[in-house]
Amino acid sequence: TGKKAFYVGDLGKLVRNNMQWQSVMAPIKPFYPVKCNSTPGVLEILGTLGVGFACSSKAEMALVQDLGISPENIIYTNPCKQASQIKYAAKAGINIMTCDNDIELKKISRNHPNAKLLLHIATEDITAGEEMNMKFGTTLKNCRHLMECAKELGVQIVGVKFHVSGSCQDLQTYIHALSDARCVFDMAEEFGFKMNMLDIGGGFTGSELQLEEVNHVIRPLLDVYFPKESGVNVIAEPGCYYVSSAFTLAVNVIAKKTVEYDKLLPSGVEQTRNDDEPVFTYYINDGVYGSFASKLSEKLNTIPEVHKKYKEDEPLFASSLWGPSCDELDQIVENCLLPELSVGDWLIFDNMGSGTLGEQSTFNDYQRPLIYYMMSFSDWDEMQDAGIASDTLMKNFFFVPSCIQLSPEERFSTAA
Repeated sequence: TGKKAFYVGDLGKLVRNNMQWQSVMAPIKPFYPVKCNSTPGVLEILGTLGVGFACSSKAEMALVQDLGISPENIIYTNPCKQASQIKYAAKAGINIMTCDNDIELKKISRNHPNAKLLLHIATEDITAGEEMNMKFGTTLKNCRHLMECAKELGVQIVGVKFHVSGSCQDLQTYIHALSDARCVFDMAEEFGFKMNMLDIGGGFTGSELQLEEVNHVIRPLLDVYFPKESGVNVIAEPGCYYVSSAFTLAVNVIAKKTVEYDKLLPSGVEQTRNDDEPVFTYYINDGVYGSFASKLSEKLNTIPEVHKKYKEDEPLFASSLWGPSCDELDQIVENCLLPELSVGDWLIFDNMGSGTLGEQSTFNDYQRPLIYYMMSFSDWDEMQDAGIASDTLMKNFFFVPSCIQLSPEERFSTAA
C-alpha cells in the first residue's frame, strides 16, 4: 500500500538454522547478538528455542528481559561500556561481561561488584580489506597484567572470549585462538581464578558448509584443550548465521534518469558499450541511511532482483541504484545490468536480515519498513510438536503450504 518498502521474514528459517546448529555444533550453546537483528519476531522465536543472547547496550538487555529470558542466558559484550549501563546490568543480575583492558576492568569493578568477566583476547585474522577496521581484544602478555589487576580489585575472571571474522579465509586462525585461550586458562590457575566458560565468538556466515568446516577444525582441539570433564562451557555468538537468509527486502523505484556511461563506470574499468545504448540511474525508497546501512562499511552481499516478469531476450542496460536521500554516500549498487524499469516497479534484495534491522536511524525522518512474518505450515507444526509455538506470533504470520517453494517474487506477491 502506497508503494512503501517492506520486509518479509521467514521465521521458519530461524527454526531450521537452529536445528542445523544443534546437529553440527552441539554442545556449543549459541548466544545470539541482538544488535544483528532486534526485531520482536526474531527475539521471541530464538528465546523460545532456548538460545542465549549477547547484548551490547541497556536497550538490548531490556528487550531480551521483556521476553522473560533469565539473566544467566544474557551476556553483556560491548567492549566499551557506559558506567550507567554497567550499573543497569548489575541491578538486572546480568553478571557475565567481556573486558579487554585495565581501564574497563576498573570501571566494571566500581559499578558491578558481582561481575564475572570473560577476557577478550585478540586473534590474528586481519585481512587486507580489514586493516583499517576497529579491532578489539588484548594480547596474551597483557592478560597477566589484567589478572593481577582483577585480583587486586576483587573481580572474578571466569573465562575467555575471542572472535574470528566471517570474512577470514584462514581457518588456522581458530587453531591459534584456541591455543591462546588454553594459555590464558593455564595462566588463570596461577592466580586462583576458576575458569568455566569459553566464548568462540561469531563469524558464522550462515552457510552449512562453513559451519561444518569450522566444526571440523575446532572439534579436535576442544576435545584436547577443553574436554567435557574440565567443566568448561563452550558458547558462540552466531548472528547473521541465524537471520541473514531469513529476511528479504522489497523496495520501490521512486525516480529514474538517464546518465552518461563514463560517469557510471567504476574507476579503471574500460568502456565497451555502444554509445547509442541508454544508461539508467534509479532511485529507490530505501538506502544506506536505512536498510542498507551496512553498505557504508562493507560490500553489499546481495544483488537486486526485478519483481516484474520480463522476456528472456529483453535487453539489459547498465544501471546504478541510489537511496532516497540524494546524498553522495547513498549509493546502493554502483553498476549492474537490469532491464529498463519504470517508476513504481519493485526490486527485491534477499539475505537482508543481518545488520539492517537493529536500532533505527533518525536521518531524514527515516522509518523502518514494515515487516511481514511468514512460516510454512510444516515449520509451524514442527514448532508446536516441540512445544515452542507462540500464540502471540500467530497474529503476525501469513502461512504458505509446505509443498510450495516460493521464489522471492512469489513471496512478495503473496505479501502484497
